[in-house]
Amino acid sequence: MVSTIFTKSILVWAYRTHVTMSDIKAEIMKLDFSGLEPSAPFYGINNDLLSDGFSAAPSFDLPVTSDFDEFQKNSVQMVKPAKGTTTLAFIFKEGVMVAADSRASMGGYISSQSVKKIIEINPYMLGTMAGGAADCQFWHRNLGIKCRLHELANKRRISVTGASKLLANILYSYRGMGLSVGTMIAGWDEKGPGLYYVDSEGGRLKGTKFSVGSGSPYAYGVLDSGYKYDMTVDEAAELARRAIYHATFRDGASGGVASVYHVGSTGWTKLSGDDVGELHYSYYPVEPAIVEQEMTEAVAA
Repeated sequence: MVSTIFTKSILVWAYRTHVTMSDIKAEIMKLDFSGLEPSAPFYGINNDLLSDGFSAAPSFDLPVTSDFDEFQKNSVQMVKPAKGTTTLAFIFKEGVMVAADSRASMGGYISSQSVKKIIEINPYMLGTMAGGAADCQFWHRNLGIKCRLHELANKRRISVTGASKLLANILYSYRGMGLSVGTMIAGWDEKGPGLYYVDSEGGRLKGTKFSVGSGSPYAYGVLDSGYKYDMTVDEAAELARRAIYHATFRDGASGGVASVYHVGSTGWTKLSGDDVGELHYSYYPVEPAIVEQEMTEAVAA
């Protein structure tokens, strides 16, 4: 098969360059096509020639299992790299406050410090990213398309409840296939503010305060100590910003920029995006060192 294709290529080249057939035959006779045939010899690691080509048995034992699905799931979990992030959202009297860091990690390696983990689904709805960056980005964009189609078909925006249920149904149909998604759907609809947590197994949970990611235990500590329903927008934004900062300070897989969004009756608005390194010195300014006694050179008599 390979020799035939190669020969046809030679003939086309000869036609375009006006080379005679006798010259082509003379050159082809000098070529060795033995390495292009299916039965070409195969050399192993030790350069030992295998007599039967590629039909040699593998050097490892194939796994024998009665439950291949469970074996495959365990294998994926074994090689899956560790991920980290910190995202949070909570409902208060003025709407929903959403915040996230911007660090993407690949195990112990920081792959990016500028990931946009808060995705705009529509002008009144936001989604957060935690887990696999590609999975979260793709399915949030896909959800945005479906929400827009729903709006065009029904002449009204989809509710936060409906959008979260739509995403949960999609992810449930792909459960066990290796997706890694832990997201929050936050928005404002006809019933007011709404907040749902959705994961890659199809789970869906309604609540007023969520934090997702490896830094969530630290963020929850700040949120639980400072959360009040009757906060102003500035107070809620400061609480979310402080929670993200403390999570990035304690969690090595979180960092970068602390982005804060507010979702109200007029839609979402980005309030701030502060580098967590600068936030550290704003929360804990460096105090000048106190010199107890300054040594001076003695004056010679």
